[in-house]
Amino acid sequence: MCYREIAPPKPSANRGRIYNATSMKKQVLSACVALLFLVACSNKQATNSAATSSSTSSSSPSKPPDAVQLKLQEYAGNSATNCGRLDIHAPEAQSKSAADCAMQASKAKHAFYVAYDMPGMALGVAGNAEGKLFTARSEGGAVSSGDCPSELRLAASGRITCFAPGDMGSMGAGHTAIPPGMPNPHALPKAK
Repeated sequence: MCYREIAPPKPSANRGRIYNATSMKKQVLSACVALLFLVACSNKQATNSAATSSSTSSSSPSKPPDAVQLKLQEYAGNSATNCGRLDIHAPEAQSKSAADCAMQASKAKHAFYVAYDMPGMALGVAGNAEGKLFTARSEGGAVSSGDCPSELRLAASGRITCFAPGDMGSMGAGHTAIPPGMPNPHALPKAK
């Protein structure tokens, strides 16, 4: 015989897989690169947002603005410095930082606002660029606000306030230091 019979190549089980392997590797690689870009971008935004909020706020984890904060922002204006929103249990360093921010901004006649969350109420102080001071308070859902009745000061609690010691009466009914008709307990003679 002068010729030899050549058998067709045996079908390989891996032939289809090998063909698709490079195509799939490219698709998986493209998907991984796209995912890395998305993760990197979202991490950068989260980092920038955290850096921005920590540079403008010395508060605990941020929460969405409520009626008190919105009123303070309205009083202070768009370019106001957010000195923080602190919880009653905020560390002393945070309270001091917020107080320093508000006092310095007020002295420089730079707009600012600071707010405090306490059980059952939120309150805060704002100052505008003209040096005018405002206060806002929310208790039981109702918000009362208006001009500060006194100079800005640091209270014994470490919080910024614009009320004279013992005076919350200008914030509306039910907020007086001494109920109407009751004598001042500090003015009564001491029991012997």
